[in-house]
Amino acid sequence: MNTNPKADWYFPQAGQWQEATELLREIALGCGLNEELKWGCPCYTYGDSNIVLIHVFKEYCALLFFKGVLLKDSEGILIQQTANVQAGRQLRFTSVKQVAALKKIIKAYIYEAIEVEKAGLKVPLKKTEEYAVPEEFQQQLDTNHQLKAAFESLTPGRQRAYLFYFSQARQSKTRAARVEKYIPKILEGKGLDD
Repeated sequence: MNTNPKADWYFPQAGQWQEATELLREIALGCGLNEELKWGCPCYTYGDSNIVLIHVFKEYCALLFFKGVLLKDSEGILIQQTANVQAGRQLRFTSVKQVAALKKIIKAYIYEAIEVEKAGLKVPLKKTEEYAVPEEFQQQLDTNHQLKAAFESLTPGRQRAYLFYFSQARQSKTRAARVEKYIPKILEGKGLDD
């Protein structure tokens, strides 16, 4: 079991989830995965591919399977974080006892995730064209050709992030304000979080 010193700091910081995350670490490393630190969390890889990530929340800790949607989930325990998450699925835990009780199942899921990666399977992601363009943004695109060209030159991921963010607002006034605020960033060729 080769731990990565870069990830060591994470586990004492996990607070109430320290024991559970340490056991998840042991399980992941026991499956032959390499440990790295990505996005500030312990991430377990096979070759150059991300397989699982340990992360903590207020009410639970979780093991995130990057391509969880492709797993069989024979136990029916994988959770889609939000309706907008396309590929990843979580196993959530509220105690170290729960992790220990599911150890064999967790290992089986990890091994299946490794096989998904070995097989080169890809998650069919929703295309940018399938996202609704909020009316307030469409009006801007129709009247500002420079904005339209700048938006179309963004990467598909950046386009989806903007469309999702704009359409999340319930009121038209809020959607319009969001669009107005981010027009300069779009014109600069930047994404929502750049």
